[in-house]
Amino acid sequence: MSKTMKRALYFILTLTLVTPVTAFAAGGAQLMHMDVDLSDRESLQRGARTFANYCLSCHAASYMRYNRMGEDLGIADSVLNENFIFGDAKVGDTMTVPIDKAAGERYWGVLPPDLSVIARSRGPDYLYTYFKTFYVDDSRPFGVNNLVVKNVSMPHVLWSMQGMQRLDVSDHKDGTHHAPTYADLQLISPGTQSEEEYDQTIKDLVNYLVYMGEPVKLYRSKIGIWVMLYLFIFAAVAYLLKKEYWRDVH
Repeated sequence: MSKTMKRALYFILTLTLVTPVTAFAAGGAQLMHMDVDLSDRESLQRGARTFANYCLSCHAASYMRYNRMGEDLGIADSVLNENFIFGDAKVGDTMTVPIDKAAGERYWGVLPPDLSVIARSRGPDYLYTYFKTFYVDDSRPFGVNNLVVKNVSMPHVLWSMQGMQRLDVSDHKDGTHHAPTYADLQLISPGTQSEEEYDQTIKDLVNYLVYMGEPVKLYRSKIGIWVMLYLFIFAAVAYLLKKEYWRDVH
């Protein structure tokens, strides 16, 4: 077998082994897919509002500045000050929280992680599934657990919108078990939003987290069109120039 064929077989085997694993979270739950749309500015604005009101009190985003977010998403400084910035922070400050390591470990057992690049680290499907799969678990300190992160230390901060769910995993007739999924969660206490409304809220939030992990992507996508147009024109000019240079060489 040639060396090239061995490399090809190794590459195919690697894809075969890795691909199924990416569909599952660390806790064993199957991830649900979400389509990210960074071109939807209104979705990003709603996601930023949800992040500021429900996440930023504990989780920092120290790589993002308020005014950079406002400039990218079309949010005026006055709106940032009124609806996104709390305490004595300024529009030019980064999104930090006044929680030190000792306090975080005392309250939650671990310091809440910085969410600046969480979408790049975990992926949008992971986050989307995580926010939708909290369920009641009286054995946990905050009374909830999560299908994606087993024995999660975080409370369900969005419970007022989603409501509370319980996990109902029925065994198969042959006595085998199955990994719990979102379909095994049953709503026992409705929230202020319908299932469709909450789903959109989570999509908006994950959209924003993806944007925050790589803000320049908004500009790169726009610039990419002009770069490709330039390369196309340059290729045409180079081809004509080549024909001119080699016209008399025969």
